[in-house]
Amino acid sequence: MAIHEKSLIEAERLKTADHLVIDGVDVSGHWNTMITPRTLCDYDEHFEKTIQKYGGGENVHRCWQCGSCTNSCTMYAQNVNFNPRYWIYLTRLGLKDELLKDKDIIWQCVSCNRCTHICPRDVRPEGVMKALAHWMEEEGITEKSPATVFDEEFWDQIAERGRIEDSEVLKNFFQKTGQELTQDWLVEMIKRMLKHLPFKHLFRSGKNAVMHPRTQSWGRTGEVLKQYVQEQKEAIHG
Repeated sequence: MAIHEKSLIEAERLKTADHLVIDGVDVSGHWNTMITPRTLCDYDEHFEKTIQKYGGGENVHRCWQCGSCTNSCTMYAQNVNFNPRYWIYLTRLGLKDELLKDKDIIWQCVSCNRCTHICPRDVRPEGVMKALAHWMEEEGITEKSPATVFDEEFWDQIAERGRIEDSEVLKNFFQKTGQELTQDWLVEMIKRMLKHLPFKHLFRSGKNAVMHPRTQSWGRTGEVLKQYVQEQKEAIHG
């Protein structure tokens, strides 16, 4: 199904004569606007299958371009260039170069899931947006989002120890994303913890942050989990 939305036509392809009279009829301005044709042949026929390998993108092949996702989209109401229907269309055709023209806004999906709830084909457009964003991060097309940095820090601790230490996750996340450790809300939270939490709990938390304990008998389990995750990554890129 073709896409004919005006917002998707590049300005350089719109040709308009400011002053034009044809057979005595004045068609100056937008009345004579013409769209110059183009041919797209640089496509990746396997791209749809690539996106299907990412969590959330499994059902992208079901889309029949009804437009319900874009029509209900919270972000589209703020920015008409945020167009899930169009990006799914490009994904199915394998037009990666066209898709990457919008690489700076695809990640802005707020996961309200209005598109997913209204989709008649269970495409789960919100998941497709996330799959596209993760694909671009892994390909080095865009920088890792703060959410991805946090997920990686969380996973690293789980894989290594079978548990996390909240303070260490937060500290490492702030460092990796270039944020100050002395943020007002964090300082206030620590003050309240020192004031209200039992000393035994505070002592244990401080000790764990320094000693980095592991879940009992985690060694083999951790190795199996790491191997599984690696196999999943290879399945995506293989």
